[in-house]
Amino acid sequence: MKVNNHNLTTENIVDFIGSIFERRGGEEYLGEPVTMGQHMLQGATLAEKAGQPDEIIVAALLHDIGHFTSEFGTFTMNDTEDRFHEDAGAKVLEKFFPKVISDCCRFHVAAKRYLCATDPKYFDKLSEASIHSLSLQGGPMSPDEILKFEENPNLEKIITVRHLDDAGKDPNLETSDFWYFAPLVQRMVEEKNATVE
Repeated sequence: MKVNNHNLTTENIVDFIGSIFERRGGEEYLGEPVTMGQHMLQGATLAEKAGQPDEIIVAALLHDIGHFTSEFGTFTMNDTEDRFHEDAGAKVLEKFFPKVISDCCRFHVAAKRYLCATDPKYFDKLSEASIHSLSLQGGPMSPDEILKFEENPNLEKIITVRHLDDAGKDPNLETSDFWYFAPLVQRMVEEKNATVE
């Protein structure tokens, strides 16, 4: 499917995302033991198994879509500056999905910084790649940043997706493919569209 960012519509966005999973999902995920596609599918699968609401399942599925730079910053362990993949992904998602989904994408990096500052045990659970990217992303939040971040009405859901992000790195966890989740993704697009009309 030949679609670029500039002619995405509510009718083709789900197929476009699916084509990205098919073409680029096999790429390495930041030095982790899973691919990019596996990582995002694992987040969605874990959310579904935990009985999370649809918006959390879709947010977990799409939170790292901004790593596919040419289509919507791919991070490597050699990077010396942040590529702001969370902003790249949210910029696309906010046009087609409810705000809670784009917020979970836009702020999942901030959530890592927040948890590192507020939960002493959280840092110890981070992978080597997450620790490296944390250093590029500003490190743990300052007290002022914490207060501002806590004002977000979607804070709890953003934190939930952050934990799913951290958990989706298991080389032995099997998942369905993107198309299993596609009808749910489409429903979220329709929900956003219904609120706009």
